[in-house]
Amino acid sequence: MAYKSRTITTCFIAAALFGTSHIALAQQSDGDDPVAELVSRLELESYKNTLKGLTQFGDRRQGTSRNRAAVDWIEQQLISYGCSNVERLDYTFTTRPRGTGGARSTETPDLTTPTGGLVGRNGSGPGGSSIFGYRAATGVNRDLQAQPDERIRLLNAEEPVDGPRQEVYCTKIGSTRPDEMYIVSAHMDGHGVNEAVNDDGSGTALVMELARLFSAPGVETERSIRFALWNNEETGLNGSTAYVEQRKDLQGMESPPGSGNYPEPRWLGMIQHDMMLWDHGAPRADGTVSREQRAEADVNIEFQSVSELADESMRLAFVFKAAADAYNTDYPATVGPHMTNTDSTPFMNEVPSISLRENERGAHTGGGWNPTWHTPLDVWTNFTDKDFRLGLNAAQTTLAAIAKLTGASLSD
Repeated sequence: MAYKSRTITTCFIAAALFGTSHIALAQQSDGDDPVAELVSRLELESYKNTLKGLTQFGDRRQGTSRNRAAVDWIEQQLISYGCSNVERLDYTFTTRPRGTGGARSTETPDLTTPTGGLVGRNGSGPGGSSIFGYRAATGVNRDLQAQPDERIRLLNAEEPVDGPRQEVYCTKIGSTRPDEMYIVSAHMDGHGVNEAVNDDGSGTALVMELARLFSAPGVETERSIRFALWNNEETGLNGSTAYVEQRKDLQGMESPPGSGNYPEPRWLGMIQHDMMLWDHGAPRADGTVSREQRAEADVNIEFQSVSELADESMRLAFVFKAAADAYNTDYPATVGPHMTNTDSTPFMNEVPSISLRENERGAHTGGGWNPTWHTPLDVWTNFTDKDFRLGLNAAQTTLAAIAKLTGASLSD
């Protein structure tokens, strides 16, 4: 990481940790705040429209024609935004043999009726209760007939096959430091015989909306930003892993020499967005889950405490927390140390890496707090504007933080 980038990042971190007004760090001499202006351009209906567009491809399961059509559609959208250097990364995926453990659920849960298999989060307590609440069963639906909507069943009828894969990304090129960049990403594939609205249309639409806003006329950044939409996350982070393997050694290389062109700018930070909408709280004692976003709903910013860059990633997470405190309109953000099972993992020992999501991956999502996760319930009609607004607030968090970290400015 270049010294100049460290200096700017450290200033913002100090503001986040010690209470200095970090808003003042980005204000221009005329007193205007370009970050506030950019955040104001994020609109709920535009976010929803982008997300709705993704649902036309069903669950976008990798290895299918619906997945390939979704990649094409995302690419065309990025081109229409004016995002520079829209590119694809090619790799090959081969299915690994399944282990013998871990039964896969094929039943469609209901949001309002009790579910079986409810236990305490630590398996203790009378009736499965514990001081940590309750845990509901989780699994991956593979049963086409478990989806009650015939239209969605037909969208998802094709089964995946091994072979070549592609994923798309584009780059906002920095005006003065094009050789440095932040990676802003989400995975566009899903599964569960659904529309993959939350997992991870919500994150994909967020990244696409940020690509649109940063690519708008009059928006300039000193550093580069790469907007990446990974494939094959659901099969084991294969798309993001392929990106790291193919491109990490290309960082900072000018090609051709003297051209000022950096096909892979040096990575300064990686920010993943995975499941942005559903924070309805823990299962009740009878297994039901509230249909309403809980009063304590928040955007979770997670780093991985056992990564080789844990300290740097933690500091990056608090930069995003400070941005949320200053610019989010509806929901706050919290920081946690248990980032897991998402596309920031292949990056976490290479560059400071964090993940934004609607609740804690290991403790909440893995504990059955979200009945839409990998099930036929992950469809448009099961989400409300309160849910979509949580995703919008995550977009506000990332837009504000990245605008500051890249030195964003606006011109007339």
